[in-house]
Amino acid sequence: MSEKTPLLHYRLSEASCSEEPAGVLPVPPSRDRGQSAAGPRRGPASTSQPKKLNTFFGVVVPTLLSMFSVVVFLRIGFMVGQCGLYQAIAMYVVAYFIISMTVLSVCAISTNGALDAGGAYYMISRALGPEFGGSIGLMFFLGNVCASALFVLGLVEAIESTFGMPEDIVSNIFVLPSGYWWSLLYGTAVALLCLLVCLVGANIYASATFVIFLVVILSLGTVFVSFFSVRPHNVTLPGSAFLPGNTSSPMARFTGFKLDTLLGNLGDGYGVDYTTGRMMNFATVFAVVFNGCTGIMTGSNISGDLKNPSYSIPRGTITAVIFTFIIYNLLMVMAACTCDRVLLQRDYNYLSEINVWHPFVTVGVYCSTLSAAMSSLIGASRILYALAKDHLFGRVLSPAKRTSCGGNPWVAVLLSWFLVQLVLFAGKVNTIAGISTIFFLLVYAAVDLACLALEWASAPNFRPTFRYFTWHTCLLGIMGCAIMMFLINAIYASASIAFMLLLLLLIHYLSPTSSWGYISQALIFHQVRKYLLMLDVRKDHVKFWRPQVLLMVSNPRTAVGLISFINDIKKSGLYVLGHVQLGELNTLPSDPLQSQYDSWLSLVDHLNIKAFVNLTLATSVRHGVQHLLFISGLGGMRPNTLVLGFYDNNPPEDKLLGLVLSSSGPRDPEDQQQQKPFHFPSLRGDAATGKSMDPQEYVAVIADAIKMLKNVALARYFHDFQRTRALSPAEKGAGVYVDVWPVNLLRPDSSSYVDTCSLFLLQLACILNMVRAWRRARLRLFLCVEEGRSLRGTKEKLGQLLKELRIKATEEPEVEEEEEEYVNSFPSNGALILDQPCLSPAVRFLYLPRPPADTRRYTTYLRQLDLLTLNLGPTLLIHGVTPVLTTDL
Repeated sequence: MSEKTPLLHYRLSEASCSEEPAGVLPVPPSRDRGQSAAGPRRGPASTSQPKKLNTFFGVVVPTLLSMFSVVVFLRIGFMVGQCGLYQAIAMYVVAYFIISMTVLSVCAISTNGALDAGGAYYMISRALGPEFGGSIGLMFFLGNVCASALFVLGLVEAIESTFGMPEDIVSNIFVLPSGYWWSLLYGTAVALLCLLVCLVGANIYASATFVIFLVVILSLGTVFVSFFSVRPHNVTLPGSAFLPGNTSSPMARFTGFKLDTLLGNLGDGYGVDYTTGRMMNFATVFAVVFNGCTGIMTGSNISGDLKNPSYSIPRGTITAVIFTFIIYNLLMVMAACTCDRVLLQRDYNYLSEINVWHPFVTVGVYCSTLSAAMSSLIGASRILYALAKDHLFGRVLSPAKRTSCGGNPWVAVLLSWFLVQLVLFAGKVNTIAGISTIFFLLVYAAVDLACLALEWASAPNFRPTFRYFTWHTCLLGIMGCAIMMFLINAIYASASIAFMLLLLLLIHYLSPTSSWGYISQALIFHQVRKYLLMLDVRKDHVKFWRPQVLLMVSNPRTAVGLISFINDIKKSGLYVLGHVQLGELNTLPSDPLQSQYDSWLSLVDHLNIKAFVNLTLATSVRHGVQHLLFISGLGGMRPNTLVLGFYDNNPPEDKLLGLVLSSSGPRDPEDQQQQKPFHFPSLRGDAATGKSMDPQEYVAVIADAIKMLKNVALARYFHDFQRTRALSPAEKGAGVYVDVWPVNLLRPDSSSYVDTCSLFLLQLACILNMVRAWRRARLRLFLCVEEGRSLRGTKEKLGQLLKELRIKATEEPEVEEEEEEYVNSFPSNGALILDQPCLSPAVRFLYLPRPPADTRRYTTYLRQLDLLTLNLGPTLLIHGVTPVLTTDL
């Protein structure tokens, strides 16, 4: 190395390990579903358009205005008057506790990487995957739409309270006409104003919200001053608050700071809401209270318009939450000390009546509600734009991706405004409050769940710079949101959850695969590792034995039937597809197996089997099988049974191609070549040439497996096996059979059906019969009895054994039952004659003798097996070496 070459040294500590070293670009999450996940992603290019808003203008101001909105001026008195000061403060403590847990989760996720447009939707989708992200994102969009309509109606209510007059009262003073349709007209006009501002873009929106922020702060300042400076006086209640049957305008009292007034407002006094005519209770009031807290996501909703979202969102959101909590509690205490309950319950615009100058509060109400409506509208449009960009709902939302030259998603803004206009038909603030609150609570719970999942997954890349959270805060946030959802309205909560699950399933089956990464995979890995460590092989017991199969596959094109059949026989055990590729890594430029895994995994998905894939590179098939038997599996989950295809000279047939074509329908030949789902080598032309091993090595593989205490099965004539056809008898009304020969047919006079190998055959046959598709198949047990031995004694002995093994069997020569016994007599030391039953079975289980100790006899041994199974149809030759059956409880 040259002496002039500079050396860069970074010292990492626990406190700074999550910081990016100078000159290193952060790795943002994928901005496009089609982006390749191979390799690290680069950060935004230096030529990209810079973000427009800083922490104060982009997060603090919009969040403050959204949290104040209609509640700070029009609903503080309503809450204190209905539920009293004690319950009002308790409600705010609970509400802010819930949102504080969610704020901590938002801060953690937002500081763990670069954020794009979409705010909470972007956080949830990139953490929990497209299913949760898309379903919650759509509901968050609808929640913001409802919130925007809520604030628009709140502004209309304030306008009518100031300038309107009930329809049944005649006045010579020029006022705005009142009524449902007039309110809808005013709401439409306000919504159009919000639309115009949002169509211009985030820059004008930030400027407008800052001006509004100054006006609202000035109005709040005059409110606090008025509590101290205004003298006690009577307040005339609005006409809409007239009591039924009372023709005169009732009066209420502003008392100033008095102990009697405070004591009278401490307890609850639930009554009828004069705007809706409904009786209030804790749940309905809390729904209104919580709407003053739902603005915490305003800053994160426009994360795509912020200069530095990871910096601005946590600081700006926490600042806004603390400030609003203080203001709300101060206002409630002062209202409880200075206003009697009648004034608080029947005049929502009481702050204007007691203000030093009435228009201050009126202007503050107009500005705060207008700002909150704009914030919710622009937030909804950004969420819709992010959903459209991710293609989660196909072409339905594709128009919402269109943007102006300045990057403003104007189509998403128009669609959001249209839905706001539809919600305005509800007509009353408190009517929409419950629905909007449920949606926001569900979104907050999802954000907490996303953070909890990331924390529990213990992923090394989850290193948020915001550290003031734990899994306990996430769990408390989820529980709090869930409880409050059902407390506010159990019907709305249940319907919202059902709607979310419906969307989740829809996206799961219809949306394309994403490259965002799935938190479920990290959680599964975490749990599987924990339980694998707990799976102690020293505690294995024969009672809980199950087959764990390693199936060696030379070429999947010829083994489709066998792969599917072994999937049936595994009985919830481990199933591994093994393959040996001949070669030496030191003579190759790279590992040739890495590019093959995708094809093998696609095969597993296509055949709908539950199997792992394990490939190895070796100089010979024998060595490769040894490698796989040694290393396949993990901990207590290791193969105990090796399955091999039979060594014969039958011409190979490509069954995979026909299966793919039948499932995908007719295609042009060019399309077939371009859209091959698998990339397996073509079949050899002659079965006798081009084999990867000779008969001697094949039998040696069997002997090696038995030495390693692995059960062995040789599968023959499964190249054309189809379960549907095998389980459909050729003759109508005929049964389907599985034949079991638990004796060594090469030496029938020396075999016993109670040795380890024979019992292993019985166990596998019973396991196959337990599979749902094979339950209608009948097991037939065949025995060989030497001449001169008593058949009755053999049958009784066998019946007792089957009874102890809980295998039902009856001998009914004239009637076919679930399982029947066929006994064939052979002369001792005579020629073997295998009598075929009248009905051909779907599959046969035969006893596989142990290979001879003399390796020179391997070829003869294989020839005997070939003669034994010739033209028998699908057959498994099985040799068991481990006890698998027990009569113990």
